[in-house]
Amino acid sequence: MREKLPPPTGGRASPFVTLAVIIGAHGIKGEVRLKLFTDDLALYRTLDAAGRTLTLESVRPGPNGAVGRFAEIADRDAAEGLRGTELTVPRSALPPLKEGEYYHADLIGLPCVSTDGEPLGHVVAVENFGAGDVIEIERPTGKRFMVPMRPEAVPEWDTGRLVVDAAFAV
Repeated sequence: MREKLPPPTGGRASPFVTLAVIIGAHGIKGEVRLKLFTDDLALYRTLDAAGRTLTLESVRPGPNGAVGRFAEIADRDAAEGLRGTELTVPRSALPPLKEGEYYHADLIGLPCVSTDGEPLGHVVAVENFGAGDVIEIERPTGKRFMVPMRPEAVPEWDTGRLVVDAAFAV
């Protein structure tokens, strides 16, 4: 169960959100291996692939992520040619957020300050290793540290900044 965090305020949302990346071909019939950034890619029938529209026909669990079939990809060569391509949707296609929820994409790039008011840097990544989200913050010096995205570590957040408890800013 996800901890409830204060709801975001402001409006720093990106107009497009990456839901998956094609990481290679799967088989000889044009299927692709996908790294997913969403729980259910099947909710989205069309995705943008670097300015090209792809129509999702099917997606299933596969090695290192998922395997997808797109109507526009007919063979292995075409699938391999899309390696590294991000699959995005307009932000308006995403389901609305419930209180205390956030999209990882909204956290990336946010400035971070400590509860003491000290500038800490900015969010460069959001990871989840199974026990909840962890944000990675890069200091102006280039050094990085990680903080659990939980109320005791991040008591305040909105779409303009994160406030990190000074005890976690090590």
